[in-house]
This record gives sequence, C-alpha cells and structure tokens, in this order.
Amino acid sequence: MIILVLIASVLIAGVTIYQYGEQSQDYHKKRLERKEAQVMQSIAFTIRETSYEPITENLPFIFRDEIYKIAEVHKIPFNIYDLEGELLKSSSESFETDTIENCLEYAIIDTLWHTADKRYVEQKDKAGQTYQASYNFIYDNRFKPIGILNVPYYEDNSFNENELREFLTRLSGVYLLMLVAAVFLAFFISRYITQSLQQITDKMAKTDLTRRNEKIEIEESSIEIDQLVAGYNEMIDELEESAAKLARGEREQAWREMARQVAHEIKNPLTPMRLSVQSFERRFDPEDPASPAKLREFSESLIQQIDTMSNIASAFSNFAKMPAQQRETLNVVAIVKLALDIFHEPYILFMAEEEELIAKLDRTQLIRVVTNLVKNAIQAMEEQKDPKILVTVAREEDMICIAVQDNGIGISEENMDKIFEPKFTTKNSGMGLGLGMVKNIVENSQGSIEFTSEEGVGTTFKVLYPVFSGATENQKPA
Repeated sequence: MIILVLIASVLIAGVTIYQYGEQSQDYHKKRLERKEAQVMQSIAFTIRETSYEPITENLPFIFRDEIYKIAEVHKIPFNIYDLEGELLKSSSESFETDTIENCLEYAIIDTLWHTADKRYVEQKDKAGQTYQASYNFIYDNRFKPIGILNVPYYEDNSFNENELREFLTRLSGVYLLMLVAAVFLAFFISRYITQSLQQITDKMAKTDLTRRNEKIEIEESSIEIDQLVAGYNEMIDELEESAAKLARGEREQAWREMARQVAHEIKNPLTPMRLSVQSFERRFDPEDPASPAKLREFSESLIQQIDTMSNIASAFSNFAKMPAQQRETLNVVAIVKLALDIFHEPYILFMAEEEELIAKLDRTQLIRVVTNLVKNAIQAMEEQKDPKILVTVAREEDMICIAVQDNGIGISEENMDKIFEPKFTTKNSGMGLGLGMVKNIVENSQGSIEFTSEEGVGTTFKVLYPVFSGATENQKPA
C-alpha cells in the first residue's frame, strides 16, 4: 500500500508537470498567432491608407512612425525585412537594434517561399532566454509580397511555473497525508493478517521433543491459516509418537548395552572359578595330608573371584545411581593432597598456588574424582621411560581448578568424543566406568570437566568447581 501511494504520487506529479508544459506550449503558440495576426492587420491597414506607393523600397517611409504606434498598441516588437532578407525597419529602440539580425539567413527565406501558408516559425535561444520568431510576407493591395514581417515572441513562463509550484505543493500535502494514513492502515492490516501467523510462529519456536507440545487453536481464521494449523497439529502428533518410539528405543538400547557389559564383566571371573572348581574336583584327595592346605587355597581363590564380581556389581550400581551428596565446606588444597597420599609413585608431583581454596563439596566424592584421574594418568604411563604426573590446584576467577597433567600416550582424535561414555575404554582390563562416573560426580556438584590431549605428548584433565564465598572467619574448612 505504501509503495502504491508513493508510485501514484510520483506518476501524478510527472503527468502534472508534463501537462503544464504542454499547456504552456499551446498557450504561447496560440498567443503568438494572435499577436501576429493583429500586427498583420495593422500593417495591411497602414499600407491601404498610405500615400506612398506600396513597394519594397517605400516600406521604411510607410512605417517610419507607424511601426512604433503598432508595436505600442499590440504590446509586441516586430521587424520588417525586404524580400532579400535585409533589415528595413525595427520597432525596437535604437540601443536595442544591435541585437537584431540585420540580414536573415537564406534557409529562412527559402523555407518561407516554399511553405504552403507562407509562414515560418523557429525556436531561438539568445542570452540564455528561449523565444520564438515568426516570419510572414507583407503584401500590397494586390496580394503581392513586398516585404517580410518578423515577430519575435519571448515566452514568459513565470505565471505557469508559479501555478505549477503551488499545485505540486498542495498535491504533496495531500499525498503526505495519504502516505501517513497508508502507513497506519498497512500496520493494522498486517497486524490483523499476521496475528495468526505470529501465534503459529510462537508455538513452533517452543516445540521441544523432550516434553509434550501444545496444539494450536485459532478461531475465525482464513482457510490457508486453518490448513497451516492443521498441518502443525498433525506434525505435533507425529513428533510425540516419534519421540515416544525414540525414547523406548533408547531405553531398550541402553538396557541391552548395560546387560551386555554386565554379562561380559561377570563372565571374566566365572571362567577362572569354573576352571578352579574342575581342577579341584580332579585333584582333590581326602586322604592326602596336604588336602587342608589345598582346600584353603581353593577357598581363597573362589573368595577372590567372588569379591571381583561384587566389585563389578558395586561399580555398576554406583554409576547408575550416585549416593546422596554430603556437602561440607572443604579446603580443596588439603583434600586433594590427602587423596594423593595413597599413591607411592615418585613421579607424582603436587603444586598449589594458595594454601587454602574453599568450596562446598562432598569430601568422599572429591577424593574419588582425584584418585580416578590420577589412576588413569598412571595407567597411561606404562610404556613411558620418564613418567611424570603433575597435580595442581589453582584459582581461575571465581572457580577452583584441579588439573591432572601427564606425559603419557595421549588420546587419539577418534577417541576424544567417546572418552566420557560409560562403557568406553582403551585398556585391556576394567569396565570403562571411571571417567563417566567422574563426569557424573563433577556435574552433580555444579562443576565441569574438560581435557586437552595430544597423542604421544600427554593429556591434561581440568576439573572446575565454584569457589564458596560464604565462608567466614568463624567457619573453619574441613
């Protein structure tokens, strides 16, 4: 609507300017013809009443005084030339005659002789001003040409230009009001049209596979909007059905993977238990004096394998459901140092920027995080000739950073995305639950864990916990 109003205003302004130009040209053309006819009548009357013989040579005498009277009466200057184009008499003052052509061009005279109405008009431009000049034959009483009449007509367009300017000003005011009205009308119409679309857009933006999505209900809408709403509601039904199938599939897949992992880990100790029982059954002799020692050795072997199975069950249980956190105000530097006391490897180094960094965490879980990361670092050093593990505790803005850095084998790029998956491991033994459990513990404590690694150079794990700012002088960290 706004563009249409603007285009209409430009077109009407252009047509108006063009129309005024055409009217101005017609006006000046007809006015020149009227003035020319009036002058011709006065000249013809003067020739009829003169006592001089009406020939070319007498024209300066015939119009010696009359030329000024005629020019004064009709308010227009004119010039009289002979048939060869030489100037004979001019109604202009003497100081203006310098600007008058003393001799007409041959082309003008030739055209004048060969036109049907014996009249010729040309456009001229002098001193930056445009004017018309008409040429007619002056006839004697017998209609014989005796001279050439030249009537210069200067076009004064000031009146028309003022009228045009005033009209365009009024037109601009009208179209400005129309433009403002069109803007408001377009705004409200677009709001009305897009209201339903906005509601649909808002609903689409809130669409989430993890929850139940509301359907769209719109009253008094167009057929197209109804079709769009029906399509969206149908899509919501399909999404909910697909999400339910996906959730069931993911749960089934997770249970299958967990069952496969549990079965695999339980089979590992069952095989040596079976071999031990079979061997004991073949070789056991009640009469043998060493039978009590053999029985005791067999029992210890079975107990060891049973303990392994129990540890496997405990690990899966701990990973599936973390125990409730017992948060307390801790000095993280002291707890990390305490967790490292169980390791006796000489290449494990500990550094802390401050003696005391306070956080509100579960002591046991913090120790588990540190010990798991250090154990992984130790296992990454099995083939390293000069092993080194550096454990640091430092402050990073409003976070406490615990970093475990080793110079082991590193992690390959293809394994980086899988490092925290529950059953992923690159070791020959173990269940692959360590780092997954660490990530679970850290995130449950409002922390985060990240790592950087370069294959053949080493790996650095960084655990970030928020600093506890509520400790006072009376509160002593554990």
